[in-house]
Amino acid sequence: MSVESVVGLGIPSVNRVRGFSVADRPDVPVLIDRFGRVARDLRVSITEKCSLRCTYCMPEEGLPAIPAQDLLTPEEIGRVVAVAVHRLGVEEVRFTGGEPLMRADLVDILEHCSQRVPGIPLAMTTNAVGLEHRVDKLVAAGLTRVNVSLDSIDRAHFAELTRRDRLPSVLAGIRAAARAGLRPVKINAVLMPETLHGAADLLQWCLEEGVALRFIEQMPLDADQEWARSNMLDAQNLLDVLSTRFDLREIGREDPSAPAEEWAVDGSSATVGIIASVTRSFCSDCDRTRLTAEGTVRSCLFSDDEVDLRAALRGGASDEELAQLWRGAMWNKWAGHGIDAADFVPPARSMGAIGG
Repeated sequence: MSVESVVGLGIPSVNRVRGFSVADRPDVPVLIDRFGRVARDLRVSITEKCSLRCTYCMPEEGLPAIPAQDLLTPEEIGRVVAVAVHRLGVEEVRFTGGEPLMRADLVDILEHCSQRVPGIPLAMTTNAVGLEHRVDKLVAAGLTRVNVSLDSIDRAHFAELTRRDRLPSVLAGIRAAARAGLRPVKINAVLMPETLHGAADLLQWCLEEGVALRFIEQMPLDADQEWARSNMLDAQNLLDVLSTRFDLREIGREDPSAPAEEWAVDGSSATVGIIASVTRSFCSDCDRTRLTAEGTVRSCLFSDDEVDLRAALRGGASDEELAQLWRGAMWNKWAGHGIDAADFVPPARSMGAIGG
């Protein structure tokens, strides 16, 4: 099956996305874009379902259900991940959602991937609800690291932010991950007015637990579309609050493509990170490519351009034809998210639907 016939089956044409031509793309196997960036970090969303309803991510009623037949199977995910690693130069894979733990076949997904790409780190971003009951099987299947979303260690505040009273389960999941050897366990907290007053307490808890905390500036990816640039808190707001309790020394980024800037805490080896996606954009060093739960390539969180690999996969495309579609999609990646531009329009999908 040729790439042309795959496009004829309904896959968006990567040759015409936003007016750029893949004919100008250099003949290299990696996922290079028009600005010279190379994507080596793959984020794979595997479900739209979640056990929480965080106000900055999910509507209270949850996202519209994706029909089961539209989700990639464990075998299909394993094949696509293998294409990314063996043909496109991807070096790390992270599973996201929704909430990955909502997939009953998560162990199967990990096993298919670890068998096809041995030695490649397989990470997961999770809210850790119920993780303590599954972590050993997940590690045995190939999971190597977890990032856990946690915005507050105050139970009442947590329940308000997530619309669910599940903090004890989250904390149990974090501790179980550490015991299972998934270190460093990283904690992600979204920086909002509702979380700022508890930020120092959260950092203190992370220091005591030996887990690494990173705060993330809130981006316009909320399902309720209530985000406003004028109301968001930035990295400096957070530093001002944390500095009242801790001595912070800026370290910066060890890796230019790493999203978090790091600060040493109280002269120790412990650090706190800030991912200033809005006010200190790192788009120029972005090395990510994304696959949605329905099997479409999304080159940027903020671009609604998607290229359908699932139709090609199920239509008989070869691994190289899948790779060519993916290369074309990434060649047309945007220069940046453009949040501060006067004509900025948030993407149609929310974070929960795209995958982090």
